[in-house]
Amino acid sequence: MARVIGQRQLIASVVAAMALTAAHAQTAPAVRTTPAAQGYRVAGTVVNATTGEPVRGAAVALLTVENSQVVASTESGDDGQFSMDSLSAGKYQLTASKRGYTTGFYNQHFEYNSAIVTGPGQDTEHLVFKLSLAAVIYGTVTSDGGDPVDGASVMLYEKPHRHVPGERIEQVQAVQTDDTGGYEFSGLEPGDYLIAVRAKPWYAMNRNPGYSPAPETESEAALDVAYPVTYFDSTTDESSASDITLATGSRLEADVSMHAVPAVRIAVMAPLKTDGSLAPPTLQATAFGNDLPLDDLEVMEPGSAGGTLQMSGIAPGRYELTQGDPPRVVELDASSSQQVDPSAGVPTQTVSGVVETAPGVALTGRAGIVLQPADGTGPPITPRQIDAGSFKLNNVPPGSWLVEVMAETQISVVSVGPRGGKAQAGNRIEVNDKPLSLVVTVSAGNTRIEGFARKDSKGVAGAMVILVPKDLSAIEELARRDQSDSDGSFTLLNVAPGDYTLVGIEDAWEMDWFDPAVISRYLPKGVAVTVKDKSDKVLHLAEPVPVQAR
Repeated sequence: MARVIGQRQLIASVVAAMALTAAHAQTAPAVRTTPAAQGYRVAGTVVNATTGEPVRGAAVALLTVENSQVVASTESGDDGQFSMDSLSAGKYQLTASKRGYTTGFYNQHFEYNSAIVTGPGQDTEHLVFKLSLAAVIYGTVTSDGGDPVDGASVMLYEKPHRHVPGERIEQVQAVQTDDTGGYEFSGLEPGDYLIAVRAKPWYAMNRNPGYSPAPETESEAALDVAYPVTYFDSTTDESSASDITLATGSRLEADVSMHAVPAVRIAVMAPLKTDGSLAPPTLQATAFGNDLPLDDLEVMEPGSAGGTLQMSGIAPGRYELTQGDPPRVVELDASSSQQVDPSAGVPTQTVSGVVETAPGVALTGRAGIVLQPADGTGPPITPRQIDAGSFKLNNVPPGSWLVEVMAETQISVVSVGPRGGKAQAGNRIEVNDKPLSLVVTVSAGNTRIEGFARKDSKGVAGAMVILVPKDLSAIEELARRDQSDSDGSFTLLNVAPGDYTLVGIEDAWEMDWFDPAVISRYLPKGVAVTVKDKSDKVLHLAEPVPVQAR
């Protein structure tokens, strides 16, 4: 099994184990899995991925595939060489780490890697483990006059690069500036990054007009200020934010200058719901489609009978306001203080329905449902539990959404359609001006496919193996991927019933494989695979998958 699940958490535990080994490397031999003199050996050289030079003192470890437990570990010598002996026949993940380098797995591509297979006829003694130098972004956040901004929240976002469906800009780290305004993000992999900074002027005294109806004095106005969310390179316009492109081992400076501007106030009606409770409005800011916290606003709430809710200390910018009952979503340009019209915005809708594993057969067991924005921007709708096969999602804004079902085992959405109407393959829905009642058909993927990827009758390591559904419109939900191991073996997990074509492609990790126009070129030389509703839990392929050149 060559896929890394929860890699950041896994690496943290592995590094701890390897650090302990490295600390005793001068006095203790590598951990051995068997005491016998006979056994198998995993050996090779750790090298700098860019220069090819040996890396001395790297902590190297073998992990079980099943639960990522360390079974053997050592440290690379002056020549970068390492060796772990007396190993049982089996399949292991190989990982290496050294300060200043990114911790990684052997032949790693994103969340995939090639496991090392020990056994008769397997050459596992001439491995070349390429370690990449970690990159760093650092800088200083300053305010008007060049003064440092202490305690600013600096958020780092990574742009899509993994070539997977639904990939979006994601926040990967967040730090606060120190008393010099300085910050640093370390241990970064090559890629394109963006930075957003949020802070409050230390001297700001934001005035809520609800406490005093008198006009602000000149001195009060001078203190009623805020910093807009500011992006590198010192712009408050998200679309003008500059990319930070990191190469392996690079160290780049990204300073940000913030400018205090008059804060604005927003007044919004908070009506009573039919049950007599308040329907308070919510104000939400985003950066690159990710929610930003707004926990420092001054808010004066109305009384229990409803009325006007007032918010102050708001930095000018664009926000999403949800108001009223039933809720309406307002794309708010808060360039000045304002009273929001209760009829402004577009009404949200209720999306409800049933989740079925077959016509008339409700999904059982613990599961939840969530809607993801189809364009990859903006936050998802808060997940809701599926109860006896039924679900209900409130306050869904109009737009295109992808339906996802979450459970203990992987579940794929095969089709979605209105109750009493025609279902469409895939998981995309359109929310317009009316509530939606849906039938969501899913397939519990509980079949594991095992096989070998070969070229010229030899196993190929590091190939991308893709199980492509016959209906290409469902490729985002039903496709499964893996990376072939050192002997060419691969495992595809949680495969749903259906007809597929299995392909193997070399050097395909930068390919948009989920694009039907791209993957179609490789299908004629693929292997046909059918997974039935009552297929065995493990499906062993009788013929190897031919590995094609990209």
